[in-house]
Amino acid sequence: MDGKNRKNIKPGQKVRIVLKKDQRTGTLTEGVVATLLTKSPTHPHGIKVRLADGQVGRVKEILE
Repeated sequence: MDGKNRKNIKPGQKVRIVLKKDQRTGTLTEGVVATLLTKSPTHPHGIKVRLADGQVGRVKEILE
């Protein structure tokens, strides 16, 4: 599942995000969602989240 719809993402889920510093390379970082930062229901580049370890980025993949 992709991370463009806010309704698909819940705190506690395992996701892969792209950090701001990694946007050029597209390197993904895996972690657990702590909070959702994007307020709109969808976003073309992915919903912005804060991971449990404090890193912030846009969701590219939702892991099952």
